[in-house]
Amino acid sequence: MTSLSLPQLQIIESPLDLKLFVSGPAGTGKTTAAVERMRHLLAQGVPGESILMLTPQRTLQEPYLDLLYSPERSAGGEATSATIGGLARRMCDLFWPLAAEAAGFAYPDQPPVFLTLETAQYYMAYLVRPLLDEGYFESVTIDRNRLYSQIIDNLNKAAMIGFPYTEIGSRLDSAYFGDPAQRRVYADAQECANRFRSYCLDHNLLDFSLQLEVFADVLWKQEIVRDYLSRTYRHLIYDNVEEDGPRAHDILRDWLPSFESALLIYDEGAGFRYFLGADVRTGWALRELCGEHVQLQDSFVMSEGVADLSDGLVEAILPEFQESTKEEKGDGSALSIVQSHFYPELLDAVVAEIEGLVSAGIPPSGIVILAPYLSDALRFSITHRLEARNIPWRSHRPSRSLRDEPASQALISLAALAHPHWSIHPPKFDVAYALMQSIDGLDLVRAQLLTEIVYRQRDLQLSAFDQIKSDVQERITFSVGNRYSTLRDWLLAYRETDQLPLDHFFRKLFGEVLSQPGFGYHRNFDSVRVAASLVESVRKFRLALDLTGLGDLPGLGREYIQMLQDGVIAASYLEGWRSEDKDAVLVAPAYTFLMMNRPVTIQFWLDIGSGGWYERLSQPLTHPYVLSRGWQPGRVWSDADEVQADRESLARLASGLLHRCRERVYICLSELGESGFEQRGELLRAFQKVLTSGSTE
Repeated sequence: MTSLSLPQLQIIESPLDLKLFVSGPAGTGKTTAAVERMRHLLAQGVPGESILMLTPQRTLQEPYLDLLYSPERSAGGEATSATIGGLARRMCDLFWPLAAEAAGFAYPDQPPVFLTLETAQYYMAYLVRPLLDEGYFESVTIDRNRLYSQIIDNLNKAAMIGFPYTEIGSRLDSAYFGDPAQRRVYADAQECANRFRSYCLDHNLLDFSLQLEVFADVLWKQEIVRDYLSRTYRHLIYDNVEEDGPRAHDILRDWLPSFESALLIYDEGAGFRYFLGADVRTGWALRELCGEHVQLQDSFVMSEGVADLSDGLVEAILPEFQESTKEEKGDGSALSIVQSHFYPELLDAVVAEIEGLVSAGIPPSGIVILAPYLSDALRFSITHRLEARNIPWRSHRPSRSLRDEPASQALISLAALAHPHWSIHPPKFDVAYALMQSIDGLDLVRAQLLTEIVYRQRDLQLSAFDQIKSDVQERITFSVGNRYSTLRDWLLAYRETDQLPLDHFFRKLFGEVLSQPGFGYHRNFDSVRVAASLVESVRKFRLALDLTGLGDLPGLGREYIQMLQDGVIAASYLEGWRSEDKDAVLVAPAYTFLMMNRPVTIQFWLDIGSGGWYERLSQPLTHPYVLSRGWQPGRVWSDADEVQADRESLARLASGLLHRCRERVYICLSELGESGFEQRGELLRAFQKVLTSGSTE
């Protein structure tokens, strides 16, 4: 255990009947103290099953789970780690007879069906596709998967904020000033939300929004439910309070007096999940119910140079909100600039700098490469350069569809070849890519040559390697040919057996072939992680449809692949978020890194001239600020509101990143950006102000 400060020790050893609110910037040791507080509670004989540990997102629980699963921990009951959404689901399941009829479900005597993000989008697509053919959303030009997800997002926000879902359209409409055609879009979105909710009630389906509404509006008001929760959980640890929604804070406001002890952790300057309904104001208000409020200010992460840079950068972005108390600004000792004319040159320079840092003794896991968005092209360009210099890397993009991952694309193509009755005919390039991904040592050129010879798309046949001309066999190489033959024989043998559920098929293919030496998934841990997420996704999809009577459809696997090809976004799988044992450079979007909540030694910020650091994504069907508790109904969202929100978002992002940086930040800019255009965004201007002010003092 690392050495702890006196304020941390006071938090850890506080009385077992005290409710404590702890606030401070990131890196001041709040979570460390909370983990040790849990250890202290268990050491004092507090039953593990009486401890409730809440976070807004499961991925933030990792430090606590490391303790709970540690072999050093003394034997005893298991503490409960949950989110408010997870708790809502447990209560809906446990008290279903009490909830079902009161909430208006059509079959209260039948069990509930809990939907994941993916299965919710599947049912949303099922309901909305016919409406699109009727002319709904005619003026909207976004992918269908984004359209489905934004309607679901509106329902989730209504549940998180605490207003009726039937008011979504009117709230958006009343704040809009512009093209009248957009008002029709809000009406269409409301109609789709209404139909989805009715379908859920008619078929006992509970998506996240309905789980939370049933828990908050029905079960939480029942004495038997509140009594059960109060008796079960006597001690609370609630981390990252600021990243949760108002409805979660409302429930905790009612519940807090029932706990014997409580430790609430609030990260000042955060609120990064505002686009998911997070509300820092209602989270901050919970301190009023706590007996003591402790503020931690001394960072265990930032060097003095990084701290000065953070103060200067926030002041440059939001001068009206930053009180500058320091007479001396930072001298730029924690800031380095990587600059070039063309973008590929910039990436070369970044990777060369990383190679030098690693050679100087900084572990790869202490380095992160951040960008506002991480496109496929950018990710490939960076990781290819890292691999060329033998620098280990890992990457995580939680909003990325499984459809876009090469490892899952390969598995899906192989599944189509193994199930010819699905009548899914992968194009030759997809099959070549699947072979390249699956067979170690096979490059794309030889994979395409092999595919041209052996694959017949019309009847989904793969011919034997022995039938290829000998000179071509030598070009492809016999070692690759032997592995291809092993894979082909396995697929042909599987066709002759009874068909397995798709997730079972993937497990069997992975275990018996793809994970073996000589095949592409044997050492590629990134591909293994994607494969695990795909299997979990298919399993949840199958189970959800099983419970509604659709799981025995002969084409269930085909139905899943169709859903994936529509671009349905993958639900959040913990395999992608967990910190890996291997020492590797992380390549990630900036907000993804923030929600990992882990400090690093060196940060590289790419594309600092891009507007993507602060501009909201185009979301024509929803609006995170208008659909918030702090927004006054009927007030129009203006351009001035947009500009101010962008600046506040940028200041919050920059401060959050720097509070997770120990020694140095490299700002990386090219005269021509990734798209080939000159960039002069707000973040670049802010850095220019910092550098100018530092040089004039």
